[in-house]
Amino acid sequence: MVYKRIEESTLQKLRDIVGGENLICEQEKMADYSHDEFSLESIRKLPEVVVKPKNREEISEILKLANKEKFPVTPRGGATGLVGSCVPLHGGLVLSLENMNKVLEVDTENLMAVVEAGVPLMEFYKKVEEAGLFFPPHPGEESANIGGVIATNAGGSRAVKYGVIRNFVKGLEVVLPAGEIIDIGGKIMKDSTGYSLLNLLIGSEGTLGIVTQATISLLPPPKAMYTLVVPFNSVRDAINTVPMIIKSKTIPMAIEFIEKEPILVTEEYLQKKWPSREGGAYLMIIIDGSSEEEVMGLCESVGELCSANNALDVFVADTKERQDNILNIRSQIYEAIKPYTIEILDITVPRAEIASHVERVHEIADKYGVWLPTYGHAGDGNVHTHIMKVKFKEGKIEEAKEGWEEQYHQIRKEIHLDGINRGGTISGEHGIGIVKKEYLSLALGKAHIDIMKEIKKIFDPGNILNPGKIFDLD
Repeated sequence: MVYKRIEESTLQKLRDIVGGENLICEQEKMADYSHDEFSLESIRKLPEVVVKPKNREEISEILKLANKEKFPVTPRGGATGLVGSCVPLHGGLVLSLENMNKVLEVDTENLMAVVEAGVPLMEFYKKVEEAGLFFPPHPGEESANIGGVIATNAGGSRAVKYGVIRNFVKGLEVVLPAGEIIDIGGKIMKDSTGYSLLNLLIGSEGTLGIVTQATISLLPPPKAMYTLVVPFNSVRDAINTVPMIIKSKTIPMAIEFIEKEPILVTEEYLQKKWPSREGGAYLMIIIDGSSEEEVMGLCESVGELCSANNALDVFVADTKERQDNILNIRSQIYEAIKPYTIEILDITVPRAEIASHVERVHEIADKYGVWLPTYGHAGDGNVHTHIMKVKFKEGKIEEAKEGWEEQYHQIRKEIHLDGINRGGTISGEHGIGIVKKEYLSLALGKAHIDIMKEIKKIFDPGNILNPGKIFDLD
């Protein structure tokens, strides 16, 4: 589709809608709105204008104008994504939700919160905790905005016990591409009234509508929480223990697997120490419950299971300080190796296939002479492999050999194909965006993709909302 350039007359109409102070058209200022966290500059694209509306009515007017004048609109939250979902691929207008940043209500009677889409997760966690409640999903990057994590159906380490964002979103206020404003759901726990547009919009990456407000369910906080770090000689030994833990009817809040190398780099980055230097891989297990006694008992049984399955040791962090240290190192792995990362993959495989998939990643690393550090959510099969532009040798980062750029596409293709061949899929929580679009047809059949395209055409017949993401319309 050919879009029209945004002329000065259109800029004035936009100023009339949002106010001049909420419109940016200087190139140097718009550079920050040309990308997300994906590292390669090849997908960066400058918009023609950035607008920062304050409410749903302004968003409605902007979308009506976009349809009338045929320019594309790209919604943008915290820009913490890793697949280019908020990159303005066709130029046009970036619609930033940063001014819609209020936690409107924390309802302690119904255990619900009503929040605008531009609220950062860290602010939301703070407000919920102040009210004595608990929001379990934790995608990792706390500067992500609520609207963005809904748009990608983000998960994180706690999904094994509590589920992903979809399990907690009970209502949405959405501005559709033509400018209509609809309210879906609300402070209700059940709804069988017609098709579930709520679940259709969650995970749609801003291609079907712009989420402006969400109603989110909350829980009472756990009364006690311990963290275990368990070293193993290999990833296979670590992963083989996970189904045994789950079959024992102990469902931890989180079960993470981490290879040793990224831990070593992150220790250096943070100047902090991981509890163990033994082995080649670790499980990090978080167990929560209703009392100290309950959690201690669960930790003992999980520790015994690990020891019976080749664990080298079991370290228990029973104080907040020790737990925070472990969680900080785990959560900062991405930041520690980000400067050397080309792409972080987001493959999900059946739990029983994680070890075989990681071993195949090791084979690919050896084949191409590259470093592919891997970690992820062992409890739900979500594996994050970093494709690196450096090597790791004898505890030190070294420059990679020349020509890694030519190898990059083949490496990522082989890893994705292995995940798919094991009954997996190409994204567990990051979404498709621009970066993974070429692999969509490997993961989904033609009929599946055709249905998604028809849904897009019904919601957005003018194809003005976040075009070129997930798939290209014919």
